Amino acid sequence: MSDAELGHQGSSVSPSAAISNALVHIQREYVGRGPTKARTSIRDDAVLVILRDTLTKAERSLIDAGNADQVLQMRHSFQRAMREEMVAAVEQITGRTVIAFMSDNHIDPDLASEVFVLQPPAPAGTSLDEDREAGRTAVR
Repeated sequence: MSDAELGHQGSSVSPSAAISNALVHIQREYVGRGPTKARTSIRDDAVLVILRDTLTKAERSLIDAGNADQVLQMRHSFQRAMREEMVAAVEQITGRTVIAFMSDNHIDPDLASEVFVLQPPAPAGTSLDEDREAGRTAVR
């Protein structure tokens, strides 16, 4: 994903908006369509992303036919497949290491949540690369 897509280099996009945009883009690439709404909240060491209107027409048809559990299982599989790319986007945008990632979907209403727990800020003068060298890496 390019810096422009992540909201970097001269962009006035906030980190929250950049994360929302990145996760919608990633989901669109994997699923064929992205959520129509995304909102990201960043507080201390937590990043919470709420996505709305995530289901495809095919998934809605399966739900209508009584197969909601299969749709949720498939969504969990997609989330595992997208995990590394989503974690990388959050790390790039925040400049911090993601130490935990949790994801879930809800059918009615059509919502998804992505939760990223960040490594507490490094002491002044250290970087994400120094965090990684010191063994403080993301849980994957």
